[in-house]
Amino acid sequence: MRAPLPFAALAAFLALSPPAVSAQAQGGEWSSAQTIEIQLSNYKFEPNTITMRRGQPYRLHLVSTGDHSFSSPKFFAAAQIAPQDAAMVTGGKIEVDKGAPRDVLLIPQQVGTYEFHCTHFMHAPMGMSGHITVQ
Repeated sequence: MRAPLPFAALAAFLALSPPAVSAQAQGGEWSSAQTIEIQLSNYKFEPNTITMRRGQPYRLHLVSTGDHSFSSPKFFAAAQIAPQDAAMVTGGKIEVDKGAPRDVLLIPQQVGTYEFHCTHFMHAPMGMSGHITVQ
């Protein structure tokens, strides 16, 4: 029979573990999600700096004046995406066509700073980029 895990080791493990997803989010109840609207236009995102809190649900509302993308593979990999929206995020990117806003529900899971950009030809080098800070 193995000895029980010492309390200090268990406490350290729990302190380093990502927060449990709220029962509300697990149950598909995303009604408390804070909406962050991001405008995608020629060579810019508005806003291009976004701050979020780890463990809180958000709705990214992406609105484009042209054909653009919102690409942030590391951010999307470090977030829990609502099951009904997961197929919209392919390769860490969401395509956003003119006149076709996209909403994605997610919960950031890891503190950090994540870059985002448009993957269309020459859009990022011309200024279509930004960053998300998760606190």
